[in-house]
Amino acid sequence: MIHLIRSRATKQQMEEMCQTLGAYIKLAVDVRRGVVAGGGELHADCEQLLLEDGSRQEDLWGADWNPRAQQVTFEALINIRPGQGNRSMVILDATIRERVAHIVRSLLGDM
Repeated sequence: MIHLIRSRATKQQMEEMCQTLGAYIKLAVDVRRGVVAGGGELHADCEQLLLEDGSRQEDLWGADWNPRAQQVTFEALINIRPGQGNRSMVILDATIRERVAHIVRSLLGDM
């Protein structure tokens, strides 16, 4: 199940987002709005939910969250954006990585 998270996720939301993959949650993060969509099988599904909610494509980045380790990883197909200088599945810009990590930890961390 994919959830749109605007404020601290509930335990139930975390459990539902973990149902698909178990050990981790695929995410799309809007670095401008500070919103996360998480859950499901593909980062693109999360990305689509955020686009439908009014996010701009250039503000969306893919990541994964491991709730047990409280760790963010920054690799997703949706991150390949040559037009924005990101030619890799990994978020190359340290500032964007820091912003993604901050948003994810503040909304999903310590659950």
